[in-house]
Amino acid sequence: MNVEVIVKHLGELAELGKAIANDLVPNTVLLLDGDLGAGKTALVKQIALGLGIAETITSPTFTLINEYYSGKLPLYHMDLYRLEQRQHILNLHIENYWQGVDFPYGVVAIEWAQKLPALPTSYIAFNLEITAQEWRRIKISDCGGQLDNWHNFHAWRNGDRPE
Repeated sequence: MNVEVIVKHLGELAELGKAIANDLVPNTVLLLDGDLGAGKTALVKQIALGLGIAETITSPTFTLINEYYSGKLPLYHMDLYRLEQRQHILNLHIENYWQGVDFPYGVVAIEWAQKLPALPTSYIAFNLEITAQEWRRIKISDCGGQLDNWHNFHAWRNGDRPE
């Protein structure tokens, strides 16, 4: 399943993040791609808020991986932007997060996911673009059938949004 949404302002992004968070289950992998400033980290922050994570969500550009455990699911937020060599990415053993090796199953959100040398068997990909109006076009594609069960997301997408 592939869908596209347009987000016109931060309030809509917050609604989208909350809708997505309400549909997430353990062992969900979110792959985020898009230009610098397209909103990858902002979307992850809104999802984290929707998960009830109490800590301040920061970009893991320099730490590479931030782990948050205070929400209804653990969130593992990763950023591959600074990693240029395939071996550096392999050395992180990111697959351990989605395989549940040494970490409880949670939500794995990976920014600059196009740099991954191998993809998980199931994931939801987000490609964020800045439109001419400075809105965000978010193309969402599903590999594994999870998006079919995202009822809150589909309700949000169909206009069932809080005032």
